[in-house]
Formats: sequence, C-alpha cells, structure tokens
Amino acid sequence: MTANPIQSPGLTQAGVESCSHTDAVAKFFRALADSTRLKLLEFILGGERTSAECVEHAGISQPRVSVHLSCLVDCGYVTARRDGKKLRYSVGDPRVADLVVLARSLAADNATALTCCTRIPDSQG
Repeated sequence: MTANPIQSPGLTQAGVESCSHTDAVAKFFRALADSTRLKLLEFILGGERTSAECVEHAGISQPRVSVHLSCLVDCGYVTARRDGKKLRYSVGDPRVADLVVLARSLAADNATALTCCTRIPDSQG
C-alpha cells in the first residue's frame, strides 16, 4: 500500500491551486471587462496581428498594449507566436469569436438596463 503525498490546503494532486468553477468563470469574464483588452481581442478576431499593429489600433503605448496582450494570452483568449523579432497574435479557439458576438448581442438587447446600472463603472480604459 502506497502512502498518499501530503498536500497543502487548496492544492490539487497536480500541485495546481484549485478554485471553484464559479471563481474560474468570474476570472474568465474579468479578463474581458477591460475595454482595451476587449478592443484588442476584437481586432485580433479579424486575423493574425503583430504587436505594432495592435499598438496602432489601440492608440496607447507599446508597454501598455504588451501588458494587455499578455493577459489575453495568459487567459487563453489569444495565442502568440514568434516570427523573427516580431510577435504575432491570433485567436486560438474559434469559440472566442462566438463569445464576443453573443456578448455584443446581449449588451445591445440590454442597453437600457446596462446604461442605467450604477453598480458597475462605465469604463476601465
């Protein structure tokens, strides 16, 4: 009989910190709650983009765009590949496009309620 390894609280057997399904889904949506990240994601949905193209599209500094792109990559919305000195970004999962289209449709259908909502700030640029 083999002894089970001692586990720290909150860790799974693989050693990855566990979180509830609800926490993961909330974090999934928080990544899209930033208007700059959403703008970049929608831009990348149109096809593979370089960092420079993303900077030009977003109209903000390269370091800020880099931070937002890193978040999108880390959260699994976007993939990055090196092409010489450039990084090229693309959507790795086609369901991301479906999610953005559905979110835009829901937001349009609920525009009045969203506009009147005082609990969530309008923008996080």
